[in-house]
Amino acid sequence: MALSRDVRPADWFLGKIERGNPSTRLDDVHPGDEAWSLGNRVRPLVHGATYFAELFERIEATVEGDLIFFTDWQGDADERLTGEPGSEVVDVLGRADERGVDVRGLVWRSHSAALGFTAGENLRLGEDLQKRGAEALLDMRVRHGGSHHQKMLVIRHHDDSSRDVAYVGGIDLCHSRRDDADHHGDPQALDSMADEYGETPPWHDIQAAISGPAVHDVETVFRERWEDPTPLSRSPFFWLRDKILRLDLSPDPLPEQALPPPPVDGGTHAVQLLRTYPDLRLNRDYPFAQGGERSVARGYTKALTKARRLVYVEDQYLWGRHIGDAFVQALGAHPDLHVLAVLPLHPDLDGMSRVPEMLGRRRAMLEMMRVAPDRVSVYGIENRAGTPVYVHAKCCLIDDTWATIGSDNFNRRSWTHDSELSAVVVDTDPDDQRRYARSLRLELAREHLDRDADDPMDDCADTDGMYAAFEESAARLDAWYAAGRVGPKPTGRLRRLEPPRLGPVQRVLALAPYLLMHDPDGRPRSLKRSDGF
Repeated sequence: MALSRDVRPADWFLGKIERGNPSTRLDDVHPGDEAWSLGNRVRPLVHGATYFAELFERIEATVEGDLIFFTDWQGDADERLTGEPGSEVVDVLGRADERGVDVRGLVWRSHSAALGFTAGENLRLGEDLQKRGAEALLDMRVRHGGSHHQKMLVIRHHDDSSRDVAYVGGIDLCHSRRDDADHHGDPQALDSMADEYGETPPWHDIQAAISGPAVHDVETVFRERWEDPTPLSRSPFFWLRDKILRLDLSPDPLPEQALPPPPVDGGTHAVQLLRTYPDLRLNRDYPFAQGGERSVARGYTKALTKARRLVYVEDQYLWGRHIGDAFVQALGAHPDLHVLAVLPLHPDLDGMSRVPEMLGRRRAMLEMMRVAPDRVSVYGIENRAGTPVYVHAKCCLIDDTWATIGSDNFNRRSWTHDSELSAVVVDTDPDDQRRYARSLRLELAREHLDRDADDPMDDCADTDGMYAAFEESAARLDAWYAAGRVGPKPTGRLRRLEPPRLGPVQRVLALAPYLLMHDPDGRPRSLKRSDGF
């Protein structure tokens, strides 16, 4: 891949002014216009089982005086981090608090289960943790119809900041997430998934483990939300119910924030945090994001302008015109650029939401394929038994240089309407500035091509080779299915996806629910008028 050898974080990252949020203190510890930290080590933890096992060990090792801060979009108190009794989320965090660890959590209150959400489970997690002594609050300070979608956990040690760690990504502390590379699914499965995924839906996800000064930045994101003086909910019904249940309604003051952890020995990862906060309107804006923050949208848009060879995406959605536009501009400007995306084979739910979700995917895929039909490929994945794997990962790799793992999806909702958090890495290793992103790309390719762990992946070392390897693998598997599954099943898990076929009537009927419910716009009116972020 013939690209410039000199990779500078400033060329790829947003500066403080480019972030577009003068209300935040997130970047106060960074010099000049820099909105990132240096000297970090980031480890991608592919699969929930990998993340949960490490999380269990790290939390169990905490002692009196340490801090654990977390946010959650969906939580299940009884989810077992290791699969063994005693590793339930509520027990692991409860034991930590009983040891004298300061455990604080912000759990999205969620919408009603009648709408397909998890208000009951989230309430139980908050209630059970409070009974154990931890301060876990139900946070509904969101835009109408929106959510707190950030998934992070920070551990800080009072006696040794070099051991501090922060986790950022797409994995909630809930059922269905504890799956591994074999993708048999989490035995503690959600019961609301679409029928195609079976009784224990296979689940593909990623979390980033961050060590170094960037831990302080993740902690600051939590602290800004925690210290927001706005009531946790404006609903009189919620207030009354919480009073009856004797739930904590007001965050206690946090201890003074410690200085950033020192740079990691040999740490070469520059880390920038990108966020989304909506414009809440009605004089109740976030004090740390007046008018909202859209650095996720801005960060992706800037990085895509620098893409030259390959944009590799793993995402839950990839929806809509705005997303398609960002890719269309890059594809149109650079004739050697390819886009390779891995998405779910099917929507996660049955019922009325299916067609609007398919419409969103159709809009984005068609826009990209119209401008570059031979340079855009989209795939789903299945396990060896042929069961579809639900892709929940939110990962984007550009030219083996700019790499993000986070909570945000490629859709307007994630870019404008819900709270989101992503960690972007640019490797500054003078010997190999593409080591981090390339290693992650090859790890993911090895799984989807169903290669052995020791396979050197020589055919995928170059991004053009990976594009071809995915295409050939999916073609073999698709042909096997088309021929009636005769003979041995070909190696590989990839199935090609085409833009969903929807008739004119379906498209018309699905447009309003898609725009208003599934992919709403959380920008201020001024930005809606200019169609900017």
